[in-house]
Amino acid sequence: MTRPFRNFMGFDDGPFGHDWRGDVALVAITCVGDRLDGVATSSIRRDGRNSTQKIADLCAAAGTNPRVLLLQGIAVGGFNVVDIHELHKRVKRPVLVVARKEPNLKRIKRVLLHNVPGGRRKWSLIERAGPMEPAGGVFVQRAGLSLREARQILAASTFHGSLPEPLRLAHLIAGAYVTGRSRGGA
Repeated sequence: MTRPFRNFMGFDDGPFGHDWRGDVALVAITCVGDRLDGVATSSIRRDGRNSTQKIADLCAAAGTNPRVLLLQGIAVGGFNVVDIHELHKRVKRPVLVVARKEPNLKRIKRVLLHNVPGGRRKWSLIERAGPMEPAGGVFVQRAGLSLREARQILAASTFHGSLPEPLRLAHLIAGAYVTGRSRGGA
């Protein structure tokens, strides 16, 4: 028996400059089917370690009841890596990480271990999340759901392009929130 998936919460960070070292906007979008049902904002530290807690806080404060959390990549605000298994445990909801293309893990590991404070811990979170798996024209990592369910979620939430609608909207709204207007590319 499969679970019905219609209520999704997607997260994306706002744009920031290469040299920026402060907080970065974090936007959460709730969609029920193809309807935008809620928007919430917070901030996370650039290259910090507070993304898991901030996302859990946004889920609790949003006033909606998402069935699945969607992340556009496992890190927000540069290398503020989300512990997807801890997030799943805290919010008691499946977590699905979506990436358009398979990341270059060798390069990411090198950057984390040599250039980012706390890089070893962050790399271990990426390893613990498991390999990126192809599904529905994108790559995914997951906590609390099967690959079959991940494919169902992608099919139920993707209407324009290759990204689920909550992630597409979160990207557009985060851009407008930070810069005053949204950009394409979502």
